[in-house]
Amino acid sequence: MSLSSTAAQLWAKADRSAVRAFFVSIAALTVALLLALYSGSAGEMGHLALATASGLGALLVAAWVAVTLVPVLAKRTALRWIGYKMEYRVTREGWIYILGIFLVALAALNTGNNLLFLILATLIATILMSGILSSITLSGVEMRLQLPEHIFAGQPVRTLVELQNEKLTLPSFSLRVEAIRGKTSSNAALLETPVYFPYIPKHDRAQQHVPMIFPRRGIYCQEAFRVVTRFPFGFLQKARRIDLKSEALVYPSVEPTRDFFEILPGMQGALESLAKGRGQDLYALRDYQPRDSSRHVHWKASARLGSLMVREFTREDDCRVILVLDPHMPASLDAKEAEIRFDRAVTMCAALAWHFYESNTVLQFRTAGFETPLVEADKVVFDILRHLATAKPFPPDPQRELLTDLSSSPETFRVIVTSESRGSIPSSIWNRSWVIFLEDLVA
Repeated sequence: MSLSSTAAQLWAKADRSAVRAFFVSIAALTVALLLALYSGSAGEMGHLALATASGLGALLVAAWVAVTLVPVLAKRTALRWIGYKMEYRVTREGWIYILGIFLVALAALNTGNNLLFLILATLIATILMSGILSSITLSGVEMRLQLPEHIFAGQPVRTLVELQNEKLTLPSFSLRVEAIRGKTSSNAALLETPVYFPYIPKHDRAQQHVPMIFPRRGIYCQEAFRVVTRFPFGFLQKARRIDLKSEALVYPSVEPTRDFFEILPGMQGALESLAKGRGQDLYALRDYQPRDSSRHVHWKASARLGSLMVREFTREDDCRVILVLDPHMPASLDAKEAEIRFDRAVTMCAALAWHFYESNTVLQFRTAGFETPLVEADKVVFDILRHLATAKPFPPDPQRELLTDLSSSPETFRVIVTSESRGSIPSSIWNRSWVIFLEDLVA
């Protein structure tokens, strides 16, 4: 059943014209061979004219096949696996095996023993077969790498590595996939740990789920991978390059840090005290106005003050926040210190954005050269994280344009993460704002 199904599969995928050309070629070459044999027999029997005619006929048939049918078959033959560029090296076991071959060869030459020559031929044939079988194992193997949609720095993720064996008749054994590290690439590489596939059936695929951790935010890029095998005897290690450009955009970590827990209570209190609405927490008491509902009248305060007083509550269902990252670093910092401080600012912004996302806040993010609309946080949180993943520090801005523009939104609460020093923030921004100074966090 397996042989018949394989034959049916091959016939379904076959090129009918190519198959017909192949069998015609075999038949024509068989006729040419018979004519050549008959020509030899006729020559030995003294029929020179008949022998000459038969020989010319054999040559003409062979030439016809070479001119008409061989090009047709060559165009339809998939030779791409033969053209694979293989890298190979002799392993330690292979060098020991080659040393054994030399010793047997010396013994055979010195003694002239036919048994030693037979053993020597077997040893040489074995290493030749090792090279052939390893090449067959690597041929017809393609790779696919599937990364998660969202990746956060420092959090483990599961990456899918898949190898597909496109050979219709032969399986592949003992394959190892590893990343090719570029000598001049500044990006971090994917697939730090090699992935091993013991067996891939014919015309099938095998998958491995690989746990990975990306330590820092940014872009991790891989231009190519290498599939390596030492099958069947381990004498040779052969490798084939697979060009598969893969990129992983790693968001900054959104895990709350100690700094985050230190600033969260004060920021949350400022936000609640400045946002009044229909919540449950009391915001303030004020004089009654005709449009106010009688349900909100505070009767005890009204009796004590002699006039109607109503209660105002903090708003819980429509909290609006502008999260601002000031990327301008002070000129007093060197490049390394500025990068460290900026990474800390990015991590703080990522944690704040995720906090507002979890609390269903209406959120807007602003920084130099990038801005999101003021909408529900779940609609923009990943846009914010994508920008933060590749954000870079800016040189000092004497005009402070980013902070000055915030005065255009006086009705929205603002959370500002900045490297500016205390006392340098414009007074117009302090109202309805919570400013996080990085110099306090870095200390």
